[in-house]
Amino acid sequence: MILASALSEGLEFAMLFAFGFSWPFAIWRTYKAKRVDGKSPQFMVIVLLGYVCGIAAHLVEGTKLWLCLVYIVDMALVSTDLALYCRYSRRNRR
Repeated sequence: MILASALSEGLEFAMLFAFGFSWPFAIWRTYKAKRVDGKSPQFMVIVLLGYVCGIAAHLVEGTKLWLCLVYIVDMALVSTDLALYCRYSRRNRR
């Protein structure tokens, strides 16, 4: 049981790390290009909602609370990309 819990925790961390690792590249590309072609704000909002659900699940269970910090970091990255989308989409329309 303990091994399964540790494995589950490790796999969840790996998933969060993989998703979180990709966002800085997307943010940098958007920032440098000042364009948002191909970006989907709806997708980013859905990702944010998924992260909120992940945090809520851990808070309800009262376990693996340290993983909530990883979710929060990932949410900050997605939110940054979404903010850039909002900024540059208005700018590109003019």
